[in-house]
Amino acid sequence: MPPTVAVVTDSTAYLPAVPGVTVVPLQVIMGDTSYDEGSNGSWVPGHEGSDGENSSVGDLASATTSRPSPARFVSCYSSLAAAGATGVVSIHLSAEMSGTVESALAAARDAPLPVEVIDSRSIAMGLGFPVLVAARAAASGASLEAVTSAARRCAETTRTFFYVDTLDYLRRSGRIGTAASLFGSALMIKPLLHIVNGQISLLEKVRTSARAIARLEDLAVQAAGDGPVEVAVQHLAARGRAEALAERLPKRLPGLVELRVVEVGPVIGAHVGPGMLGLTVTPCDLSAPPGS
Repeated sequence: MPPTVAVVTDSTAYLPAVPGVTVVPLQVIMGDTSYDEGSNGSWVPGHEGSDGENSSVGDLASATTSRPSPARFVSCYSSLAAAGATGVVSIHLSAEMSGTVESALAAARDAPLPVEVIDSRSIAMGLGFPVLVAARAAASGASLEAVTSAARRCAETTRTFFYVDTLDYLRRSGRIGTAASLFGSALMIKPLLHIVNGQISLLEKVRTSARAIARLEDLAVQAAGDGPVEVAVQHLAARGRAEALAERLPKRLPGLVELRVVEVGPVIGAHVGPGMLGLTVTPCDLSAPPGS
């Protein structure tokens, strides 16, 4: 019997298809044309050229992004109710970076079933891991309250660290928080960033990419502690670096239960630029099957 609690997220979780999870896309705007992130008309992760890197990331320099409308969420929630759902847990990227949560909340007021909207206070797999936890709980038959609680706990304990190759994309973005303090720094700085209170904030400044990657490993070890964890290595047009980092992590994380490599899409890419490399670490419940 399918779960009666449905899970909704947005395209910035960058998850593969997950049973019981519905994705509402954000929009990518290039010139006068708007695309749903992940649609055939928009660059999506994994579409790489012969050099092994994404052949369209250069387009991101001129791209802007837009949240889904409340009407789109109303349509989604109504469809789920018609399909038999009795409640929805709707989990989205940080409200400090996007109006997506605001649209979901507006739609929840007009939805034909109870909707719990969760601000993940994060992006990419910082959002994706709470979605996976919610989907597992819903699949087990948990109540709307229990699914909501599980997702919130995961969001609160998940940590994300990353660095960018260039400050240009951050400079153009209006959703950067204290990372704005970097803009007076030397151009050769490789900023190590993290998500704090829903915002991208400066953690450390390093001088080289190699040092930045080494520090990402150290930060993952510190965040993981002694317990079981799941980890995502995330990148934009830097698959080689990401896979090399992923190969080293199991040696330093004895509690590692599952490791995945994820390429982010154009909505996040428009704000961080090619070359971004990041790590998300989340404690995991061994009673739930990983990767579900």
